[in-house]
Amino acid sequence: MSDTAQHILVCDDEADIRDMLAEYLTRRGFRVSPAGNATELRGLVEADAPDLIVLDINMPGEDGLSVLKSLRGGEDLPVVMLTAASDVIDRVIGLELGADDYLGKPVDLRELEARIKAVLRRKSAAPKEGGAKAGDEPKRFRFGKTWLDLEAAKLSDENGEEIPLTSMEFNLLKLFARNRGRVLNRDQILEGAHDRSWDPFDRSIDIRISRIRRKIELNPQKPTVIRTVRGIGYIYDET
Repeated sequence: MSDTAQHILVCDDEADIRDMLAEYLTRRGFRVSPAGNATELRGLVEADAPDLIVLDINMPGEDGLSVLKSLRGGEDLPVVMLTAASDVIDRVIGLELGADDYLGKPVDLRELEARIKAVLRRKSAAPKEGGAKAGDEPKRFRFGKTWLDLEAAKLSDENGEEIPLTSMEFNLLKLFARNRGRVLNRDQILEGAHDRSWDPFDRSIDIRISRIRRKIELNPQKPTVIRTVRGIGYIYDET
């Protein structure tokens, strides 16, 4: 296995599922670290931070949603959640807490691989500090009480303190920044901010925009920065 292989942490309390996912992803060229619970996951993250975490929701003890919430309070690590096929509420909560994607059980291994690659592509596509090409496009945009820096791929408050963003949240803000004053419908948002192969359920965009509003709006219950245009979509019209 190459030292440059992308590192995936698979956390599932069921050993047979954990071993199956680890074996498949290893064969597909990833470096995989398995974890059976939240404690093992945190130890592995601290010792050797992964490029992405595949995280089961329903685990004994501390469940996946609690783990996801704690991860989103610190360094932004891409997370693909595994949920029972019928647990729509868990999916909604997972997206609200900042999951990058979700997949229902039983897991289709080829689809899991495709979702992982899509999330990693979105993460790597986010511009790094000092890595953007010179041009006339503005690099900083005001979003309510925050500033979005496209070059550094960061959202900061008025004091310069960074506000954690998932890769998907950054892509959404970047899309709105580049379409200021233009109403975007859901299809345009999916096309502009998501991988083409990503197939979200109906309310995923609404959930992510609601989460973004809590970070940027003075009053998220009465948004003025990213507004809903009833029956059409959303518009960013910061003045």
